[in-house]
Amino acid sequence: MRRNLFAKLGFTFLALLVSALLAVAYFAERALRRDYERTAYSQLTAVAGIAQARASALPALPPSRPEDLAKLKEWMAEISASHARITIIGNDGQVFADSQSDFQTMENHAGRPEVREALAKGSGRSIRHSVTLNRDLLYYAVRYDVPGAAPVVLRFALPIETVDEVLQSFRRSLWLSSFIILLIAGAAALQISRIFSDRVERLKRFSGRVADGDFRPIPADSSGDALEALGASMNRTATRLDETIRTLTEERNLSTAILGSMVEGVAVVNGSERLLFANKGFAEILGLELPIKSGKALVEIVRQTELIEAVRHVLRGEARVEAEIATGTLRQHFFAATVASVRAGATLGAVVVLHDISELRRLERVRRDFVANVSHEFKTPLTAIQGFAETLLAGALDDPENRERFLGIILEHARRLARLTDDLLRLSQMDSDRLELEIDELSVAQIVDSCLETAQHRAAEKGLRLTVKVPEKMPTVAGDRRRLAEVLQNLLDNARQYTLSGGEIVLNAEARELEVVFTVSDTGLGIPQVDQSRIFERFYRVDAARSREAGGTGLGLAIAKHLVEAQGGRIWVESELGKGSRFHFSVPIYDQNRFLYRATSSAASQALNNAGRLPPE
Repeated sequence: MRRNLFAKLGFTFLALLVSALLAVAYFAERALRRDYERTAYSQLTAVAGIAQARASALPALPPSRPEDLAKLKEWMAEISASHARITIIGNDGQVFADSQSDFQTMENHAGRPEVREALAKGSGRSIRHSVTLNRDLLYYAVRYDVPGAAPVVLRFALPIETVDEVLQSFRRSLWLSSFIILLIAGAAALQISRIFSDRVERLKRFSGRVADGDFRPIPADSSGDALEALGASMNRTATRLDETIRTLTEERNLSTAILGSMVEGVAVVNGSERLLFANKGFAEILGLELPIKSGKALVEIVRQTELIEAVRHVLRGEARVEAEIATGTLRQHFFAATVASVRAGATLGAVVVLHDISELRRLERVRRDFVANVSHEFKTPLTAIQGFAETLLAGALDDPENRERFLGIILEHARRLARLTDDLLRLSQMDSDRLELEIDELSVAQIVDSCLETAQHRAAEKGLRLTVKVPEKMPTVAGDRRRLAEVLQNLLDNARQYTLSGGEIVLNAEARELEVVFTVSDTGLGIPQVDQSRIFERFYRVDAARSREAGGTGLGLAIAKHLVEAQGGRIWVESELGKGSRFHFSVPIYDQNRFLYRATSSAASQALNNAGRLPPE
């Protein structure tokens, strides 16, 4: 395509050159012809001057005697030595003599334009075809006044073929040189067009590479023309484009990495309510399939009407809208949605940010439940103490039979309040990192034996079987013996409490890679799946009535969780309704190389260090 263009340009150039040569030939021929005519007339004028100067030697005209005729021929031969044709014409147009034709056979010349002009003005000229000689001649005529006779006309002529021969020779030379010039110019134009075509093609390939993302510069050709300047300009443009694209790519990758790593969901919606961008967090929060297709309508992707309405409010002109949405049915998650308007020129859009506030809402629920449970736990014994105290003051003190019973009830509720208060204080100490722990090297048997006797006695009272399955060769663990025994005792008491008579409780221990896991299994009622994630919360009870009847405070599992985690372990539950529960807690295996010193739980990392879970300092 580019070569065809340059070929057309070359042919156009050649056509223009030919046209120019034709014009030069035409105007040169005219100029030469005019110059020849001017020279010829000058020559004829000179000959006419000589002829007039020697006209006195002419005989009487027309010649009547032979000697006059001979004298006339002699005069004409002398004058015609200039190669000009000479004709003597009378004022009536009769030809008296001619240097090249027989004057007697010549017709009357009174109508010749040069003759008429000469008779009228003294001289005349014309260029016309001679009938006598049958050729084109250039004529110049002068009037000669003969003394004592009528004037005659002396006419001089030169053949015009002479200039035609000169012009023909010039034309041949011109066309030959023009042909040579055309060949040279054509070859030069073709070569130049090929060079320019190759250079333009190179620039075209370079622009194609730039369009494909290859910004390597093209080498300069050092021609110094406009194409070299264009190539240098394209090189600078490609360099700037490369820098700009690299900067934009880095910024885009950085933004994508930031948005992709954000836990919060972020999305951008245009003025037509179509989703332009959404990060992974947004898709995970709303349960959308990845990747999210850009350009789809928001109502086709998002099902939360509160979020859609918030976006519409912003697109209608509000600067910022905040809403709260909930996802899920059985296990709801709560998110705070912030929708802010964004404007780029005349384009209006909205940025949606979703913050997960499920934990905040859970903590608020736990706080409300905790306040309600504490109030309820305190109200029941306080109401009983107040009621029986008022009864005693009202006269029951004088009734020996009821007085002791009432006082026993008051004492029992007071002890329950004391236990509740002690548990709350212990939790408070754990929360404030003021619980002291004596981490030491312990055997699994030491932990199990410390609470086995009591547990067996209580299980036997209820008609339960307690089985212990602890391997003989077990690694030692790092922990506080008293606190671990308290955790194990709490789990055994819970198993006994929620297992019906005739059931079985199994205590076993298992050594794993870095920890020993204690498990207390029972064949009791089991725990519903929905309650399993909350049983370690304070005052949370699956069966509140049974727990209160047994005298529990509802804080045992919460305390056990704190004690286990403070010593670098973990606690969890597996349960199924009607089949029983399995409570597990782990204790780190003792490592002498990492066991440094006795520590407190003022920092959980200190306990982990002493337990061998962190590298030594």
